[in-house]
Amino acid sequence: MAKRIREKTKARAEAKDTRPSAVAKYIRISPSKARVVMSLLRGKSVVEAVAILENTPKAASEPLIKLINSAAANAENSKGLTKDELIIAEIKADAGPIYKRYQPVSKGRAHSIMKRTSHLTVILDKKEEA
Repeated sequence: MAKRIREKTKARAEAKDTRPSAVAKYIRISPSKARVVMSLLRGKSVVEAVAILENTPKAASEPLIKLINSAAANAENSKGLTKDELIIAEIKADAGPIYKRYQPVSKGRAHSIMKRTSHLTVILDKKEEA
């Protein structure tokens, strides 16, 4: 039995993604609103993506700037790469827990309010020299 466990552990280690990344969890913004901003960034360089976010008047811009800078710092510290040679390979927004609140309305009823949260993920990669 132990042999199979060792094989599975070895297979997981070989399949592990070694690209620099960063994850921000429980961000108080709807995933659909974050995805609108993320679509502007796919395939862009880190410097260009941060410049785009600084000029985008959306609520998702601020946490995404922090997240991209964090991923770039991870790349600099662990892989020895600079910001200039990094691109955004993958960026995604997954749904986090939903805070449920209620708004009282007439005749003793209540309407539900869903306060959505997101788990944001950025994976960077080295630029391909053409």
